[in-house]
Amino acid sequence: MNRAISALIVTIGISAVSSGRQNAPADKLSDQTISVNVERVNVLFTVADKRGRYITDLKREQFRVFEDGKPQQISNFSAESNLPLTVALLIDTSGSVRDRLPFEQEAAIEFFSSALIRGKDRALIMSFDSGIDLIQDYTDEMEKLSKSIRTMRAGGGTSLHDAVYLAAMEKLARQPGRRIMVVISDGDDNSSRLALSEALEAVQRNDIVIYTISTNSPGLGGDKNGRGDRVLKNFATDTGGKMFSPSKLEDLKSNFREISDELRLQYTLAYRPTNLLRDGKFRKIRIEPTDKRYVIRARNGYYAPRPQS
Repeated sequence: MNRAISALIVTIGISAVSSGRQNAPADKLSDQTISVNVERVNVLFTVADKRGRYITDLKREQFRVFEDGKPQQISNFSAESNLPLTVALLIDTSGSVRDRLPFEQEAAIEFFSSALIRGKDRALIMSFDSGIDLIQDYTDEMEKLSKSIRTMRAGGGTSLHDAVYLAAMEKLARQPGRRIMVVISDGDDNSSRLALSEALEAVQRNDIVIYTISTNSPGLGGDKNGRGDRVLKNFATDTGGKMFSPSKLEDLKSNFREISDELRLQYTLAYRPTNLLRDGKFRKIRIEPTDKRYVIRARNGYYAPRPQS
């Protein structure tokens, strides 16, 4: 693929994918997409106790936030059960998941049925193997989502990094509400043109939370792919999501139910960073509860805006 064609794909993005398979762009999008206003940083996070039970009644004064190790002043705080959801479901349809695909499809349908609120939330569906397909663009209609999921067929390699990058930059970027990506895969990328670091940066620049579901368990017909699981864990941990490792096909449904529950039981806080430099650098975020019995999951940082050219 030459540079002119790559630039065209960057311009039209996933709309081209919806009419046929395309490879992901070779060139990353440049400085146009910034996930944070330098004057305020917003962080969505989840709080649970040591047993994994969600804690939903905490107040602003029960948290402290740090950027690059320096304390920050929380300016806004709320429980975010009512913000609209914008969800991108990415399903690995490579040849290695052929036998598990029917159950994954049914679990995904059940997830949308329980998680999406008609007239408020929206979802899209992408499949990926050697190429990437937009199976269903944004909709809140369960019938369209279900029908689209059932059309997927397995075959080919795995282009996970490219699929995550394309979904982040071309579909989820600048969408309202909470931007969520759910990925079902073995994580063993063998077809992408982009690196894991490039895909992850695209997600972090657009304040997207990723939940991953590994298909590597022997109970799912997997082969205990440690490398693939590390990739899936990186995507989830670094963005404030969670990785699931179901041991049998029936566990997929409970994993999807847990994601659905968590999306309605989160907090958000905002702070004005003491570092106002527009240097484009990655800044680490850490949220601490004053009660050490609680565990917090949140994205691990953000990219500051780049200098004006």
